[in-house]
Amino acid sequence: MRTCLNLVLLLTLPGRLAGQTGRGDEIASLKTARVNGVELHYLDEGSGLPLILIHGGLGDYREWGAQMARFSARNRVIAYSRRYNYPNHNEPISPDHSAIIEAEDLAALIDLLKLERVDIVGYSYGAFTALCYATRHPERVRNLVLAEPPVLKWLPDIAGGNVELDRFMNAIWQPAAAAFRNNNPEAALRITCDYFSGKGSYEAMPPGGRRALTDNLREWQALTTSRDAFPPLDRDAVRKLNMSILLLSGEKTLPPLRLINEELIRLLPNAEHVAVPNATHDMWIEKPEVCGETVRSFLDRH
Repeated sequence: MRTCLNLVLLLTLPGRLAGQTGRGDEIASLKTARVNGVELHYLDEGSGLPLILIHGGLGDYREWGAQMARFSARNRVIAYSRRYNYPNHNEPISPDHSAIIEAEDLAALIDLLKLERVDIVGYSYGAFTALCYATRHPERVRNLVLAEPPVLKWLPDIAGGNVELDRFMNAIWQPAAAAFRNNNPEAALRITCDYFSGKGSYEAMPPGGRRALTDNLREWQALTTSRDAFPPLDRDAVRKLNMSILLLSGEKTLPPLRLINEELIRLLPNAEHVAVPNATHDMWIEKPEVCGETVRSFLDRH
């Protein structure tokens, strides 16, 4: 779940896109792990306590380009691309793809790298992945940062949540899935961009911007066509998490995510919560310094 135009800016502005900008050595620095029958490309930089960065939907490891130097100054930072994201080439697409499968990939990657306990920063669907992992392996997580995980199955139990869930499904999720099933991925992107960035936003993109989105189309297809992209997450398991937790939210985020943020705050009363001023769900793109320094401070204190 991302805003398309902001994602394009993230992946195409100078200093962000590997192999074309100031991080020209990035492609050569990429490593590949084989876990659970798939490949995961990742960056591994710095030294110290291990920190895993997990990107959002329609993105990849490059989302963290603006943050790598900040975090790797005091941590060993692993920023990886989830199984269907650039530049991974994993076939076929599972009809049951979900954050649970992503969490199993994360567990296998952590084991492969022989990491005992880790800090995790997850953004959007990456935050959902991190939360699924933490509820299954709480002893392996030292600190957890969650930036708006889309735990949509909670919405029917929240006042006003059913309305927002229906709006999301009818406006974007089901139409995008139908477009993919009709072999029209461009229509799926247009629908997605219309929802997040307004009508005509896809047509307004430069060719390079469209390529940046196309890099991660297979993940968007895997999610929108999955039988259960947003699996249920037990509230009691979340309530029992006892590691240090930071909840990041955008002050101007989407209504369904606002409701989920409020539920997380209720379930985790001891967690720190920061609402990033004048930011939407795309807080890491719109306010990279604020988000980066907030997380850096949190990690330093714990």
